[in-house]
Amino acid sequence: MRVLVLGATGFLGPAIMERLVGCGHEVTLFHRGGTAIRGDRNHLDRSTGEFRRLRPDVVVDVLGFTERQAQGLVEAFRGLAGRLVVLSSGDVYRANDILFRRAEGPIEPTPLSESSPLRDRLFPYRGMPVPAAYGISWDEYDKILVERVVMSDSRLPATVLRLPMVYGPGDYQGRKRRFAAYLKRMDDGRGAILLDRLTAEWKAPWGFTENVAEAVRLAVEHDRAAGKIYNVCELGRPDMATWVREVAAAAGWAGRIVAVDEACPPPNLPRQLNLAQHLDMDSTKIRNELGYREIVSRKEAIERTVAWDRGHAPEETDPAQYDYAAEDAILGRSI
Repeated sequence: MRVLVLGATGFLGPAIMERLVGCGHEVTLFHRGGTAIRGDRNHLDRSTGEFRRLRPDVVVDVLGFTERQAQGLVEAFRGLAGRLVVLSSGDVYRANDILFRRAEGPIEPTPLSESSPLRDRLFPYRGMPVPAAYGISWDEYDKILVERVVMSDSRLPATVLRLPMVYGPGDYQGRKRRFAAYLKRMDDGRGAILLDRLTAEWKAPWGFTENVAEAVRLAVEHDRAAGKIYNVCELGRPDMATWVREVAAAAGWAGRIVAVDEACPPPNLPRQLNLAQHLDMDSTKIRNELGYREIVSRKEAIERTVAWDRGHAPEETDPAQYDYAAEDAILGRSI
């Protein structure tokens, strides 16, 4: 199949490209520089001629963040491409607003399915100090609006994949280094890692880059995925304490993990959050309908991520993430 990937040069894009090429697809990249089709994701109309020459069977949009971007996507490829595969996020669910206390009401039961309630409040990052990236303002970010646009035009069928917290090698900008703060403590020779009990018990959805890429491949290849929305995440529903233990095993760290009832400094989650609200998701639908299975085990995925993180230390670290004196004081009280 001829597949056009929009935004294939970031953290997740290369894994998607490699998986599609490895499975025999003819893949073209669209990005700002280098080879392939060069252009601006926010102005797809400027590249219409090149898109017409390519005539992709499927367009995969990795970086569709705003309603305006989604509208531009549909307008650019309606009548030209066969289908869309659009990457969304688990942050569309109402549970996300309950966690951040942006909405009142009862805790949403988890794991979240594709039919779980969505947020009532749009623009979840509006007014928050989030650095601009990808040529957009985060004030306009909302995957709910992206989903609405791409799923509303029957002339260009779309598949939406709601992604989890993605981890893996290759995060040069540091936004997805999910384990880094814990791994540094292990490599600094800390004898114990301190977890606020609320953080220790909190559950989120997870996905390794190559496994997410496999979900994208299945959505690309299966016409029956058209018009469908799928959650993508690992099985098992691990809490944060379990993740730290698995990172410790991959790192060869033999210290203790100590959970306490009092609030703890970062990287523990702040107690301003409603940590009774978990975000873990159910991926049964994509497993049953498209045959999705992880191609890399979680053990191997964590081992590879830890090895990459150790070989690519960030240039800067936030001292607030490493207040060992405060941790030692709490550990001393827990004995």
